[in-house]
Amino acid sequence: MGKVTATAERTIDAPADKVRALVADYAETRPKLLTEHYRDYEVTEGGVGAGTKAGWKLQATSKRVRDVAATVTEPRPGVLVETDANSSMVTTWTVAEAGDKSLVRIETSWDGAGGIGGFFEKTFAPGGLKKIYDGVLGKLAEIV
Repeated sequence: MGKVTATAERTIDAPADKVRALVADYAETRPKLLTEHYRDYEVTEGGVGAGTKAGWKLQATSKRVRDVAATVTEPRPGVLVETDANSSMVTTWTVAEAGDKSLVRIETSWDGAGGIGGFFEKTFAPGGLKKIYDGVLGKLAEIV
């Protein structure tokens, strides 16, 4: 069993402060960013930045659904970490200044399965999750 990591990033044509505020808004903005791969999204505590608790189902493939119960922390400005209480999955959103634009990076890591199943997971899951995140980042770019 090894770590599996999926990453997507995009330059957004808006100042970092504005993009950080949108990304941290789990109550109003986040539902607008989610693609058809997400369902049953709900904020259960907080709603903006650190301290927020939210849940959703992530339909990664036709057969693979992950029930996420995320708690959000903010270890430093521009970085939000969503830790899933139901698994080893941790998703980090980073919004960095890129001149008058922003570079947004989403990175998710989890403990992969062992054996042949783990091989296939490590080979194919990152690409599938990257496509999902590319869709989320595309919606963020539209909203900004």
